[in-house]
Amino acid sequence: MFAVMKTGGKQYKVQNGDVLRVEKLAADAGEKIQFNEILMVGATVGTPIVAGAAVQAEVIDQIKGEKLIHFVKRRRKHGSQRTKGHRQQLTLLRVTDILEKGGDKSGVKAAIGAGSVSGVALAAAKPATKAAPKKAAPAKAEAKAAAPKKAAAKKVAPKAAATADDLKQLSGVGPALEKKLVEAGVTTFAQIAGWKKADVADMDEKLSFKGRIEREGWIAQAKKLAAEKE
Repeated sequence: MFAVMKTGGKQYKVQNGDVLRVEKLAADAGEKIQFNEILMVGATVGTPIVAGAAVQAEVIDQIKGEKLIHFVKRRRKHGSQRTKGHRQQLTLLRVTDILEKGGDKSGVKAAIGAGSVSGVALAAAKPATKAAPKKAAPAKAEAKAAAPKKAAAKKVAPKAAATADDLKQLSGVGPALEKKLVEAGVTTFAQIAGWKKADVADMDEKLSFKGRIEREGWIAQAKKLAAEKE
């Protein structure tokens, strides 16, 4: 007899004794688990699942899939390239039994994905809610202790703002671009004047300037403006 089961967003056609790899499950090697999302058993087709049907399996090991290489290259004057490797975490298991009925009463642990929030997360959340009232008092004390630090930060902020340059003096820089630069930590002409090729490429990619820095001659302008400021 064969069955079609669903796990990890994929469907698998299985028979007794089949060994297969599925998306990582929250189970240890040697543990017996049960899949309850059965789309088909023999000639019986589910709507969408077959009520009471189940596929039981034994976990052989937790493994990793083949290494996949992801390569990205941006073809620009100051382009960049990046290579990433990834190995998907999988669970190797052997099908031990296919149940047409009675799966809901078997008592075997249901297969749960390692990233699933059902079951495990709910159990972990219960003790956290009980302990919450005890932690409430220390939290208030920490908030009061942190209050003077916030006040100090407000006093320092105006001094930091006073040292910032008007970046809108650079060619092509308006309020929107100035905001992007400030959010990226760039506030003075001296910073821009000291940029190297790597810094320019990084800013081009991070802020999507598309070569504007070199095209508008920001570095040369920044050097001149920084010198005038001194």
